[in-house]
This record gives sequence, structure tokens and C-alpha cells, in this order.
Amino acid sequence: RGEGRREVPRCQRTRGAGRAEGPRCQRTCSRGAERGRGRRAMGSEAGGPRATAPGQQLRALFYALPPGESSFRTVEEVPDYVEKSIPFFIAFIGLEFAVSWVQKRKLAGRINDGISSLSLGILSRLPDVLFRSIDLISYIYVWNNYRLLELPWDSPWTWYLTLLGVDFAYYCFHRISHEVNILWAAHQVHHSSEDYNLFTALRQSVLQKYTSWIFNLPMALFIPPSVFAVHLQFNLLYQFWIHTEVVTKLGPLEWILNTPSHHRVHHGRNPYCIDKNYGGTLIIWDRIFGTFEAEDAKVVYGLTHPVNSFDPIMLQLRPLVHIWNTFWATPGFCNKLSVIFKGPGWGPGKPRLGLPEEIPVITGKEVPFNPSVPAYLNCYAVVHFAIIMDLYTGLLGTVTMLSQGTILLRIGFIILSLTSFGLLMENR
Repeated sequence: RGEGRREVPRCQRTRGAGRAEGPRCQRTCSRGAERGRGRRAMGSEAGGPRATAPGQQLRALFYALPPGESSFRTVEEVPDYVEKSIPFFIAFIGLEFAVSWVQKRKLAGRINDGISSLSLGILSRLPDVLFRSIDLISYIYVWNNYRLLELPWDSPWTWYLTLLGVDFAYYCFHRISHEVNILWAAHQVHHSSEDYNLFTALRQSVLQKYTSWIFNLPMALFIPPSVFAVHLQFNLLYQFWIHTEVVTKLGPLEWILNTPSHHRVHHGRNPYCIDKNYGGTLIIWDRIFGTFEAEDAKVVYGLTHPVNSFDPIMLQLRPLVHIWNTFWATPGFCNKLSVIFKGPGWGPGKPRLGLPEEIPVITGKEVPFNPSVPAYLNCYAVVHFAIIMDLYTGLLGTVTMLSQGTILLRIGFIILSLTSFGLLMENR
């Protein structure tokens, strides 16, 4: 790799460099040049991540980059679309607040819950500073050692097949994460907010990625890693903008795509919302497998049993502690295994997913957890969080130039700061 290196045509490197090959040489070089131009148009030759224009990055948020602009020969060339989307996340959050104020004369969220969501988002990404994504490591390993066939990386058919494959894998994993208690312990972090806005989209689990990778491995038998790496990011980015209440219905698109309306149902704790609408980009999987539910009564957001905390560490770990305590308190070996592998509502003598009648009734008078905090403390938390955000983005940009000790110290300082914000928002 090295863009300054000049590739000499093979016909000129053959024995007898001074010997003219004539028209045959010219035809060979011509065909090679045409193939080279085609490769560069689809993703350039092997090297570092490709640059993306702001317009392309914006369209990536809506899964609107066509194959010709998002196909790459190697994983190394695939841009980090998620990291480059951070400015757009901030811009859209500001736009959501403005639209919400115009529509309802109120802001789309609260400072304490917003900082909590952003803290959980940063916390979930910190392991990637130290280690390569387990999704890609496992996928590339299977591809290198066990692939059955190799679909062309630059074919639109491969691109669209991967879109369907990644989204179906996400549906399967997402559904199982709601129906298996140990997986729900990780995924519930995303559902713990009692608000529903673009902050909530960034509220992610540290642990979830260490189980989700399994569901992508069948694609590694025939889909190139570079194509998979693009769609893994697009599927995640698409789910950002659907976390909002300012967008109502989208007409005929509601039949095919996962929309804000469909995803509001998924985040509801109303009995009719529980375990519905698992799709990532597409809603067709829910319609096929019977897990679809249209938005009806006003949705009340959050967990059926609210956590009532803004501490990011506690939000990540408390469900695991609950499973641990329940495991040891439950008699019988089979029952202990059921605590781990059956639904979060299961108990001895109950169905696998628990009893629907035990889901708390929604009255419409539910009050979100919202401790009273002095205005100056809110201002301090916002300013200090902005500084931590700048430190985090700076760490992402300079990680290859820092020593391991410096990286660990910065990560430790970020975690300490995020935890402190959560405690401050609780008046602790």
C-alpha cells in the first residue's frame, strides 16, 4: 500500500524490458487501465479509509448511499461512517429541539436524561478505542477460513443482499435480546430512558456487542467483509433518526420501513407495546413473523419497572446483579437455568416469557424520574460534559499516536467524569 508507488504494467516487467511487445502489450495495458478505473470508481485501490463528502455522510444516516458510492474492495478502505456522523448527531438533536418547541412549545427532552443517554453512548464506544470491533474480527476469521463462495464486492446484487442479510440478522438478535433474560440484561440499557428523542438513540449497552456478532456469521460464508462492514454501520445509523416524536406517519413507507411511529411502539411500556417491532431498517420481518404492532394509544416510554437512576455504571450492571441474586434464590437446577435463558418476566410455574397480566397497567399519569437540581448545577454539567465530549472525540482522532498508558488514563478519566455527572443529576 502506498499511493505514491507507481505500478509498472506487467507487460513491461517481463523478461527483456527493452523488447517491444507491440499491439498485444498495448491491449493488455489498456484493459488493465480500464479495470483500474472501474475499481477506483467503486472504492479505490487498497489503502486507508476512503474520504466521504458531507453530503454522502448525511445520506448515510438515512441508508441513502447507493452501491456505487459505498462499495469497497477491502475492509481497510471502508470509512468510519459512525464516527464521522457525530457532527450530524449534534445538528439533528438541535433541530429536533427547535421543531419540538415550534410544535408543542416544549423541548424534546430533559438535561439529566440527555446527559445520561450521551454518557451511555460514549461508554459503549470506549472498548473500540482499545480493541477492534468483535463483529469484524469474528466475521473476517470465518470469511478467511470457512467461506463457501465469494460474491463480487462491487456487484449491486451483493450490496442489496447484504442489506437484507444484516437487517434480518439484527431482527433475530433484537428479538432474542428481549426474550432471553441474560441478553435482555444488556439490551435493557437502551430502553431505560423515560424520554423518546434522538438522545435515546445514542443510549447503548457496553455488553451487547459481545453477543450480537454471532448472528452475522452465516453471511461470512459468502459475503465479503468490506460489504458487511458498510451495512453494519448503515443499519446502526438508520436507527438514529427514528428515535423521535416530531415525525408522525410516513404514508406508504410505513409498510416497508421501520419508522419513528413503529419504533415508538417498540420503546413503549404499555401492555400492547411489549415485545413488538424489532426491525432495524425494515419492518417487513415483524409483519412476516407476527411481532408487528401499529401505534395506537399514547405511548409511555421506558422499562415496565423503571430504574430511576442516571448513573451509567449502575444502569449497565444492575440487571446482571439482579439475575445473579435471582439465580441463587431460585430453587432447582433447571429453574436456575431458566432464570438465565428464559424471558425476563419468567418465574417458576409461568410461561417462558412470563404472564402478560403481570405487566403494570398504564394510567397515563406516570411521572418520569426527575430529581430537582439547581439551575447552576445543570449549567455546570452541560459545560463539563461538552469538555468531556471534546476529550472523547480528540481521543478517537489521536489514538494511534498515544501510548497505551495515556489511552487508559484518558478512558479512566472519561468514565469517572460520566459517572460523576450521573450522580450530580441525582443530587448525590
